[in-house]
Amino acid sequence: MTITPVTPGAPPKRRTALDLARGILTGAVIGSSLAALVVGTVLEHVPLVVGGLAVPVAYGLLVLAAGAPGRAREAAVVPRTALAMIESLRATGGESSDVPVRFDLTVAPDDGPAYRVESTQFVNLVDLPDYKPRGIVVVQYPPHRPWEVKLVKRPTPEWEDRAAGAHIDSVPGPVLAGEPTRDGGVGGYLTLLALLLGAAGVVFLFRAELFGPDDTTARPPSAAGPADSGTSSTTIVSAESGTVALGPGQSMFDEGALRRAVDSLTRGTKKRQALTVVVQDRLLTVVFTPAGSHAPGFDVDALPYARIPALVREARTALGVRSPRTWQLTAESLTGSLTLRVGVTGADGAASLEANGDGEVVRRIPAR
Repeated sequence: MTITPVTPGAPPKRRTALDLARGILTGAVIGSSLAALVVGTVLEHVPLVVGGLAVPVAYGLLVLAAGAPGRAREAAVVPRTALAMIESLRATGGESSDVPVRFDLTVAPDDGPAYRVESTQFVNLVDLPDYKPRGIVVVQYPPHRPWEVKLVKRPTPEWEDRAAGAHIDSVPGPVLAGEPTRDGGVGGYLTLLALLLGAAGVVFLFRAELFGPDDTTARPPSAAGPADSGTSSTTIVSAESGTVALGPGQSMFDEGALRRAVDSLTRGTKKRQALTVVVQDRLLTVVFTPAGSHAPGFDVDALPYARIPALVREARTALGVRSPRTWQLTAESLTGSLTLRVGVTGADGAASLEANGDGEVVRRIPAR
C-alpha cells in the first residue's frame, strides 16, 4: 500500500486573551512573591516572608484546579492511530537501558494529509535495532495535537499487518516539534512587564521601612539644639534629657566622637549631673537628674572615654555572641559608684559585661 503525502498548511494557533491574562497574572505573582521574600528578609518582617511563600503556592493550586476539567476532557479523548515512516533517528543519551532517541517521522493519517514531525522517546537498547531509517512503525497522537506523536511498541495484529505491507513517501517539511503559536513575543513582554511591576509594587509599599527617613531631617525649632558644623548629625536637648544621632557613615566609635557628642549636650548650659548615659553605634542619650531631685547622679566628664571602645569590642568578640547585631553601653551611678554595662545581642543569644568608673571589667556574663 502506497500513501502519497500532502503537506499540511494548518495556520498557527493564535494566543487568546485568556492566555495573555494568565501570563500577566503569573508574572505579577512571581515578581511580587520574590520581592516580598527579599524585602521581608531585609526588614525581618515575618508575615511578609510567609506571604511571599504562600501566594505562589496558592496561585499554583488555583491554576491546577482551574485546569482540572480541561485535563479530564483531554484524558477522555481517544488517541488516533496511524502509520509513520522513520526518516532518521539519533540517540541523544546512553547512560541507562532506556535511551532517549530523537525520531524524524513522516506520519500518514488515514483521514488527513501526511506530515513531518520530530519526537523524542525512550527506547530500550534491546529494541533499538528494530528501528531503522525508512522503516514503517505504528504511532498514536491526540487528534487536536498531532505533534505529540508516540510510538506504539506493541500494536494490534491488524496494524502490524498494515505496517508490514505499507509504503509511505517522504514529506519535505516543515517539521513539527511542538505547538505552533503566534504573538508569543507580545505575551512574553507583557509577562515580563507584570513581573517588574509586581516587584516594584512591593518595594514601593515598604519604601519607608526599607530606606527610612534621612538622619539629617529638620528638627523642631523648640527642641533642636546646636549641631556641629560640617557634620551630619541631630542634637535634641530638653529639660530632662538630650539626644545626639549621628548621620550615615559615622559612629560613636570614631576618635573623639563620643566626647564631642556629650559636650554638644552640655555646651552653653550650667553643668548638670547625669542620671544615665546610653550609647549605641550612632546614638547617644543622656538623662539628666531632675532639678531639685536628690537622685544619685554623676559628672559626664568622669566617663572613661578612652576605655569605652575597648569595652564594647570585648563584649562583641569575647563573650560568645556570633554575628552580633546590636550593642548598647549604659552608664549610671544608682548604687553610689559609677558603673558601665555593655550588652550585646546576636542571632544566638545575648551577653554583657560590667565595668567600674575606671573602665576596668569586674563582671562578664557570656552568651548561653
